[in-house]
Amino acid sequence: MNADRPTSDHPTSESAAADRETALMLAALQSQRAHVLQMVGGLTEEQARRAVLPSGWHCLGLLKHLAVSDEYYWFTCAVGGEPVDASLFEDRGDWQVSDDQGLDDLVRFYRSSCERSDAVLAATTLDAAPAYTDPQWQSWGMAYPDVRSVVMHVITETAVHAGQLDAARELIDGRQWVVLD
Repeated sequence: MNADRPTSDHPTSESAAADRETALMLAALQSQRAHVLQMVGGLTEEQARRAVLPSGWHCLGLLKHLAVSDEYYWFTCAVGGEPVDASLFEDRGDWQVSDDQGLDDLVRFYRSSCERSDAVLAATTLDAAPAYTDPQWQSWGMAYPDVRSVVMHVITETAVHAGQLDAARELIDGRQWVVLD
């Protein structure tokens, strides 16, 4: 390989490197979102509402939590600057699902939350500071100096919750995400 000639593995500018980093992070986020949706896909309404772990949550509640606490709070509010609607979080409202909210409704809600998040992320850079800084972050021992750290946090949160859905789904109907022989 000629060291003087740029290759696709070596950025020719900071902008190209930033574009690749952004694309990589957004692809990781999309992958975790798809994992979540695949784990709730095919559940019946009864199965989606059945709590199978000792903590008592169910798949519908977790899907709502991801839409509200991760997509809405972190991207729409923290990154995008929209004021936080505190009523969504009262009495653990981000986990509460009414009887008239079904699986299809919450899948649509999650997808639309992700689409709003994607629009917010498309309008900013990873180096930008969050538009909103929650005073609670410090008491939680968390710091988010830039959008990059927020995106990494949401990737991690979504991956953790996807893993929880893996466990719940296997207990509900035996379905497994990845099976290694």
